[in-house]
Amino acid sequence: MPLTKEQLKLIEDTIKDSLRKKFKNYKPETIHMPFHYRLLGRDRMALFSFIHSMNTTFGTSIFEPVAETLANLNFKFAQKQYVVGNTISEQAQSEIQSIINELTMGKDPNKVEETERIRKVCNKGKMNKLKTVKVDLFVKSADETAHLFDLKTAKPNISNFKDFKRTLLEWIAIFLAKNQNAKVNSYIAIPYNPYEPKPYERWTLKGMLDLDNELKVAEEFWDFLGNDGAYEELLNCFERVGIELKPEIDAYFSKFK
Repeated sequence: MPLTKEQLKLIEDTIKDSLRKKFKNYKPETIHMPFHYRLLGRDRMALFSFIHSMNTTFGTSIFEPVAETLANLNFKFAQKQYVVGNTISEQAQSEIQSIINELTMGKDPNKVEETERIRKVCNKGKMNKLKTVKVDLFVKSADETAHLFDLKTAKPNISNFKDFKRTLLEWIAIFLAKNQNAKVNSYIAIPYNPYEPKPYERWTLKGMLDLDNELKVAEEFWDFLGNDGAYEELLNCFERVGIELKPEIDAYFSKFK
C-alpha cells in the first residue's frame, strides 16, 4: 500500500531534521589547501569536504533515522541504536566459532539451521559479560518476531565478511540469552545498489552469508520496512527535500567563500 501524504511528510521531515543536524555539527577540515582554494574556491572545497563527511556518516546521520521513521509506520516497534544486551553464553560462542569454521571450509550457510544450533546452547555454560551491544536498527513485527539490522556502506570490504557473519550470529545468541524461545532474524542491510542498473554483486558475500535470509539490498531493505514501493517513494522524498532545501544549502556553503 502506498505511503499516505502524512507519512511522506513525516519521512521528509526526518530527512530535513537529519540534514540540518549534520550542518549544525559539521566542522570543515582546517587543512590549508591554497592551490585547491584558488582553483575551485573555498565554498566548493567546503562542499566537497561536507560530501565526503556525509558519505562516511550517511548511515548513522541519515539512513538510520529515516529507516526508524519508515519502520515505525508499518511495524509494532522500531528503534535505531537499540541495545540488544550484554551477555552471551560460553557455549554459544563456541558454537558460533564452529559455524564460522564450517563455512570457511566450504559448507553452505543456512541461517535457520545456524539459529537453532545457537538456540540450543544460548543459556548453557558460563554467561560472559560483553560491552553493551547495539544494533543499527531493531524492528519488531506484530507476531513478535525481532529483526536486527546492521547497516553497511554500499561496497563493504570483502575482507570483513567473516566478521560480519560473526556479528550477526552473536546478536542472535545475545538476544536468545534473554528469551530462548524468541523469534529473531539478523541481517546485513545495504541501503542502495552502487552497480545499478546491474544487479548487486551478491556472489562476493555468498561464502559466509545466507543470501536469502541475511542480506537485504536497496529495494529489499526499504520495501521490507515500508511495504512494496517504499524504496521509490523514499527516493522521491530525498529529491523533494533537496529541492526545498537548496536555498538553505547554498546559503550555508556561501559562508565559505
